[in-house]
Amino acid sequence: MDAVEKAGSGHPGTAMSLAPAAYLLFQRTMRHDPTDPTWIGRDRFVLSCGHSSLTLYIQLYLSGYGLSLGDLERLRQWDSLTPGHPEHGHTLGVETTTGPLGQGLGNAVGMAMAARRERGLFDPDAAPGASPFDHHIWCFVSDGDIEEGISHEVSALAGHQKLGNLTVVYDDNHISIEDDTLIAKSEDVVKRYEAYGWQTLSVDWTETGDYVEDVQALHAALEASRAETDRPTFIRLRTIIGWPAPNKQNTGKIHGSALGAEEVAATKRVLGMDPDKSFDVPAEVLEHARGVARRGHEARAAWQKSYDAWREANPERAGELDRISARELPAGWTQALPQFEKGASMATRKASGEVLSSLAPVLPELWGGSADLAESNLTTMKGEPSFIPEEYQTKDFPGNRYGRTLHFGIREHGMGAILNGIALHGGTRPYGGTFLVFSDYMRPSVRLAALMKLPVTYVWTHDSIGLGEDGPTHQPIEHLWALRAIPGLDVVRPGDANETAYAWKAVLEHTDRPAALALTRQNLPVFEGTSADGVARGGYVLREASDGQPRVILIATGSEVEVAMGGRDLLESQGIPTRVVSMPCVEWFHGQDSAYRQSVLPSDVKARVAVEAGVALGWREFVGEAGEVVSLEHFGASAPYRTLYEQFGLTAERVAAAAKSSLAKLGQDKGETTGN
Repeated sequence: MDAVEKAGSGHPGTAMSLAPAAYLLFQRTMRHDPTDPTWIGRDRFVLSCGHSSLTLYIQLYLSGYGLSLGDLERLRQWDSLTPGHPEHGHTLGVETTTGPLGQGLGNAVGMAMAARRERGLFDPDAAPGASPFDHHIWCFVSDGDIEEGISHEVSALAGHQKLGNLTVVYDDNHISIEDDTLIAKSEDVVKRYEAYGWQTLSVDWTETGDYVEDVQALHAALEASRAETDRPTFIRLRTIIGWPAPNKQNTGKIHGSALGAEEVAATKRVLGMDPDKSFDVPAEVLEHARGVARRGHEARAAWQKSYDAWREANPERAGELDRISARELPAGWTQALPQFEKGASMATRKASGEVLSSLAPVLPELWGGSADLAESNLTTMKGEPSFIPEEYQTKDFPGNRYGRTLHFGIREHGMGAILNGIALHGGTRPYGGTFLVFSDYMRPSVRLAALMKLPVTYVWTHDSIGLGEDGPTHQPIEHLWALRAIPGLDVVRPGDANETAYAWKAVLEHTDRPAALALTRQNLPVFEGTSADGVARGGYVLREASDGQPRVILIATGSEVEVAMGGRDLLESQGIPTRVVSMPCVEWFHGQDSAYRQSVLPSDVKARVAVEAGVALGWREFVGEAGEVVSLEHFGASAPYRTLYEQFGLTAERVAAAAKSSLAKLGQDKGETTGN
């Protein structure tokens, strides 16, 4: 109450009613060591209802994670350790950035999947509960998390995967911003989770008619959830939001605003506290709470013995764990990357699939799959088992609980949040695929991956009108630049098979941000002159002007590199020296020093054309006032892809004409004499 009052904004109600549950979890249930917040054997806690950030911050303070009372006093202030929503990498003990509702629940599912995969990689033969890699994922959710559609996607998959290492506590308080949730929600949430295949338990602190915070009953439920190893557990906890505030409890007003001085004082009187004192934590209370650090340290020490014994018995696996935990790549790994024959023809999605299969033996940490589009995205590593309970494996996809190929079903948004959870957990590196147009379904999760700087890779195929007959619903037009607008996301659109291999290399060498590979359905020629270094720099000279002194520069990405090369041939045949720049990643090119950027796009060559099968938008920056953009400013159509490129003017002839237009703007198009 004091923190929100001082900040002048915040969400006190849920933090008040969940305080006993959070304290119980941190003090008695969860395995953690406040002196070592990154201990790999720790349980993970995810506060999916991130608006109730104080639920977490107060436990971090009481447990001894380094937060001070002064940090709580600076809630939601500039440069404080207690921002309005928890932020991963900003505050010790915060496992993920939460706030957009439902995302944390998806992260928790991803963490539970990652924990199982990690055990399979490093200690698959240990008895249940006997491995140093056995730990639990705990997650608090609110009505908002449950109502968001992503909760269905990730919860259905968690039940299908039988994630017995996951417990979700649902704060069922019947209140949201618009007050009583009955105005918009009436389904039986517990039955919903039963239908998903979860163990469901209920603890009702209102069942006696009075409000009784029955901590023992909740403790029993938490322990029962840990004992259930073949199903995730959903605990419905019936609370009263804002209890025991005498006038504002059980109202929408206490959800997202300060109580006000009078209500704070009245509540303190109910609790037997001094209403004139703020941020008052008696020394004996803090000393008692900090005892969890000693208990956590003892648990850590006991775990360490088991871990050390595992390392001694498994030196090779231990070395691999150390490398993967440090996000380091093994020596010589790039030798596994395939090389594709110049002059051949191959879709970049197919090249990507071959890269993944080639990397499987050398990068055990790399795993992933698709949102039911494996045959289209080509995200399945050849010969690798599926990650699935044995009873659910199929003829086409045999597998086991420790498998490698992920099957998200038709759940793009859930896939995005789960991938984030896998990356946050550590120990492995995930990728996930769908069509580029369906990145729209994933965007909130992608944005959070960028915000948290997670090394998640998206394999987005069917990247343009080049997918052809499926038509405008499946043809991305605005997506490339909409995605490039996300700070910290690398959008990579390779122009041929070898650029695709080089793109994967560059993506995997980055460990501090997500990347999206936009790949073609249609075949593209494999060019002479592609460059691994050039791709890693984001843009490079793929084909120089015939005399080394270009009058025109053509800039292209992906399948339009072929179009630009055709345009160059036409211009060169007309005596116009033309350079082709392949620019697979605008973000990487921006990251180069000015000298390199000048060497690729010299400022004195102002006649320029950018060509991409999407909206022009950001290409204006690269072509300048005299430049032209050959783009697509409208939706596509259903027809063979070559017909679409012709009808929409994405052709070599149009590129050449645009180049002449740019030259004309500069007064450099002399034309031809027609005589007297």
